[in-house]
Amino acid sequence: MTLHFTKTTTPTAFLPRQVAEKIPFSSKKMPQILDYFSVKPNSMEAKTIKQTIKECEEPGIKGEEKYCATSLESMVDFCYTRLGKSIQAISTEVKKETPLQTYTIEGVKKMANDAAVVCHKQNYAYTVFYCHKTQTTKAYSVSMVGVDGTKAEAVAVCHTDTSGWNPKHLAFQVLKVKPGTVPICHFLPEDHIVWVHN
Repeated sequence: MTLHFTKTTTPTAFLPRQVAEKIPFSSKKMPQILDYFSVKPNSMEAKTIKQTIKECEEPGIKGEEKYCATSLESMVDFCYTRLGKSIQAISTEVKKETPLQTYTIEGVKKMANDAAVVCHKQNYAYTVFYCHKTQTTKAYSVSMVGVDGTKAEAVAVCHTDTSGWNPKHLAFQVLKVKPGTVPICHFLPEDHIVWVHN
């Protein structure tokens, strides 16, 4: 498999919950948000902020529980309430930063049971994760080695029911399939997280 594991190019940090809760995070408060971060209304940064909030406010697809975590504490709380107290966070780990290269899969291990919360890092002025849980997601740990010897422990997520997805979703275009016909599996970038039962 030829892959390129990526990290977000703009590093940000989580804000403490007490700070994050005082900053508006709503499309109705866009002028205050842009003013708070000294962002010009017509800039690319403003467009990115608006897009992230829009995605966070859209309703989830059928059977999906979604939440945008603006602090580490709020992310952990969301995962606790969906999975229970005995949970662990797992993400893709690549031993060194490498360009696109071919990997050989050495082993695949299913993580815990079927319950998982997947959190995707968003582009925003500070760290925000889009977290979601569905009953039709399975998570796997995949051990790989690259042609140059680079080792990777990748997290793969498989969505077994895509019938509620937007038919224009990139996955359907790339794989040339229709919603609900086949499971869609993908590797997670290094700064995305899967939470599973411990």
